[in-house]
Amino acid sequence: MRALGNAYHPYLPETGQAQTPGQLQAHLETSWANLEKIARDASLTERCRQLLDKAKGLTQAMLLTLQFFIATCQAKVEALNLPPEVEVLMQSRLIPAIYLDRVAGRCAKAEERQRLRRLSEELLRPLRQADSPLALLGEAERRWVEEVATECADLFQRSSSAVEGRNGQLSLHHHARHRLSDRKLNALTVIHDYLIKRPDGTTAARRFFGRAHDDLFPWVLGRIRAPARPAKKRPGPPKPAYLQGVAA
Repeated sequence: MRALGNAYHPYLPETGQAQTPGQLQAHLETSWANLEKIARDASLTERCRQLLDKAKGLTQAMLLTLQFFIATCQAKVEALNLPPEVEVLMQSRLIPAIYLDRVAGRCAKAEERQRLRRLSEELLRPLRQADSPLALLGEAERRWVEEVATECADLFQRSSSAVEGRNGQLSLHHHARHRLSDRKLNALTVIHDYLIKRPDGTTAARRFFGRAHDDLFPWVLGRIRAPARPAKKRPGPPKPAYLQGVAA
């Protein structure tokens, strides 16, 4: 399963080179084959195998997403009407470098995060040299090129959460109701006994004890401490531009 996630990138995290739909399909098929072997060896139920087949059916959608990303980036770059050598550098180095930097920011492990950022810097280094075709562009043009490259890198969005979309939100909402903890059960009991009222205005506690009781929320508010003010968020240092230092 981790191999599936590692393969689903428009640029190979190992080298930064663009990944073709054919390469992605080969990586995905290898991962699916490994998962199917594991399912057979573990003698999983037919239901589990059906779920695996359903997930495998997303392969075509993943390939189409990659094709859409490639075509959209190409259209955005060509719309700039830049010299051919600059277009090549954007597609082979600048966009991959920005994408890898974005991926590094989402990595949980520091070692992998640092490796991706070093790879991103290696891709950017030739673009900052005095003999780079980007050096022939004006400052405003370079900012424009970087802005478009950033838009392209941000086009590829991977679903990394189980709460994507409305169905995921509903699943998350009902998840806590599968098993009630003792703490939640006690809270729900108090709400039932002291808050919910019948049309005559009586609660279960009022009917049981035969006398009125304090309102629930004012009673609770009088016994809890106000939460402390949250710590002020400290802004991080501004990140330098990817093409900063390009010699004109």
